[in-house]
Amino acid sequence: MFRKSKPLFDTPLLLEAASGAFQKLDPRVQVRNPVMFVVYIGSIITTFLFVHTWGGNGEAPGLFILGVAIWLWATLLFANFAEALAEGRGKAQAATLRAMRTTVNAKKLSEPRHGAAWFSVPADNLVKDDVVLVEAGDVIPCDGQVIEGVASVDESAITGESAPVIRESGGDFNAVTGGTRVLSDWLVVIVTTNPGESFLDRMIAMVEGATRRKTPNEIALTILLASFTIVFLLATATLLPYSLYAIQQAGTGSVITITVLIALLVCLIPTTIGGLLSAIGIAGMSRMLEANVVATSGRAIEAAGDIDTLLLDKTGTITLGNRQATAFLPAPGVKEKELADTAQLASLADETPEGRSIVILAKQKYNLREREVHKIEATFVPFSAQTRMSGVSMHGIEVRKGAADAIRKFVESAGGKFPEAVQRNVDDVARRGGTPLVVAEAARVLGVVELKDIVKGGIKERFAEMRRMGIKTVMITGDNPLTAAAIAAESGVDDFLAEATPEAKLSLIRKYQAEGHLVAMTGDGTNDAPALAQADVAVAMNSGTQAAKEAGTMVDLDSNPTKLIEVVEIGKQMLITRGSLTTFSIANDVAKYFAIIPAAFATTYPPLNALNIMHLATPSSAIMSAVIFNALIIIALIPLALRGVQYRPSSAAAMLRRNIMIYGVGGVIAPFIGIKFIDVIISAF
Repeated sequence: MFRKSKPLFDTPLLLEAASGAFQKLDPRVQVRNPVMFVVYIGSIITTFLFVHTWGGNGEAPGLFILGVAIWLWATLLFANFAEALAEGRGKAQAATLRAMRTTVNAKKLSEPRHGAAWFSVPADNLVKDDVVLVEAGDVIPCDGQVIEGVASVDESAITGESAPVIRESGGDFNAVTGGTRVLSDWLVVIVTTNPGESFLDRMIAMVEGATRRKTPNEIALTILLASFTIVFLLATATLLPYSLYAIQQAGTGSVITITVLIALLVCLIPTTIGGLLSAIGIAGMSRMLEANVVATSGRAIEAAGDIDTLLLDKTGTITLGNRQATAFLPAPGVKEKELADTAQLASLADETPEGRSIVILAKQKYNLREREVHKIEATFVPFSAQTRMSGVSMHGIEVRKGAADAIRKFVESAGGKFPEAVQRNVDDVARRGGTPLVVAEAARVLGVVELKDIVKGGIKERFAEMRRMGIKTVMITGDNPLTAAAIAAESGVDDFLAEATPEAKLSLIRKYQAEGHLVAMTGDGTNDAPALAQADVAVAMNSGTQAAKEAGTMVDLDSNPTKLIEVVEIGKQMLITRGSLTTFSIANDVAKYFAIIPAAFATTYPPLNALNIMHLATPSSAIMSAVIFNALIIIALIPLALRGVQYRPSSAAAMLRRNIMIYGVGGVIAPFIGIKFIDVIISAF
């Protein structure tokens, strides 16, 4: 939905931002930014000083004071324009979301089951725990969870992806979003939100730049910039009495003017980063939205830039997700066909890709036809994260398939013994990078079904990038340690957690956090919710459960688990952009110091002209050139603040060197060139 964002300088956005720049001159808005508030006060004072010159007794030539006043107001307007432009892009995205909202009537059921009587009510009248029927062609009226039925759903209005998805009761794919459309079959949905609290409503609130609160890092940087401003304010305030004292002692020269002192203060305080700080943060959230990720706050994006440990599920993230049965490995004394027949029986009601592949392999190799569970009077035993087994119970016979250690406990509890030959097959499959599923009938182990995982192309290179960024990657899987080790080696992750339960995931995150690490995780199931709530950055899949989405700090509309890597890069890009422009701003101040100080005190101490290393024409033109440059550099850096500094994976030391060489040195050189160029133009007129 958001991938094709508006151009940076889209005409309607520019016009709206220009209007917003003037609206933000409200002192209640300006006071939120200490640096720019000082500029605001300076602009008002110089304006009054210019008005005072109409009486014929101004402290400096009226044209000079007017020029300084105009460019101080321009500095404010340019900073306001940058923030308004960033907010405008967010509001444009919010407007796109609002356009998706349609007023529909819902089929509210009298009882929470399919076939019950229903009556039509406006969707806005639905409240939490109401139950509705949604049939083919209907728009899902609200956020909810499927409690009955299975259907194909078009979620392109939310995700921008044209391919429909399957939503069904039970499991981790039972959450539906209001505004999406059912394409086939029907769903019975229980409403999970009250009016005004839907996912779409929350998304609109999140992307509204005007309501965005500052993140902790922004607050800390604002305090630092305010401290710089106070120091320079105190230093500048002492220059007037010092100038008066120097004139009295020397008996010659003229006193430094209030206008010059204000110009000096504005040029020395970090106005560049002060004017762009808010725009950088808003743009970071906008870039996240362009990646189809909705962050609950700027804090979440900022944390993504700081994380140093990534926890990723194996299936669907590191591997393609659809493991396929490739071989039946029978136990001693068991025929391969018997193993295939029993494995197929245990998988008849298993609708996972792995379960279906077992049924298909048995049919292909031995022409074993599928049987319907209800006709053979069998009870399906679903897989659970705790038992790590599934199967059927039929006529007193318990048939199970699952992880080796789980089947071992199952067999031994029934009085059986786990054969060493089967354990060797389990180990061999695991060493090859496959996933062994052991099949047992009560106390008798029948053998192993080999499932093959396929590692995604290019994932190893992505993990190498993470390593260069100083980020440790940890694979989480329910597989046994040997299988996990083989996949970990093939994919290039730094570490892995095998046989992972919800408790184990939570424990691992807490362990890393106790060691001082910032941890990111992705998940989609209810069993992921505790770990997502504990992680510093938690990306929940939009296709996942409501519990997972509520526990996460971000929601990935594409439901792509590898998006976590992109999230980290966007977070780091925002932090690097802020750091780069802060470096540039401080370096700017150093250069402007050499332009203004000699000019400001040349009338008091003529020998200071020796420090006029740029050979600026006159003290007035030097000061005016510095003020003009100080305003123009903000507008020149707006594209960089909104697009972000390009991120390249590297060590912190290499990043610091690059930052200093480009933005530190560049920040010193640019004012010398810019101020000299402006001075030449002013002198020409």
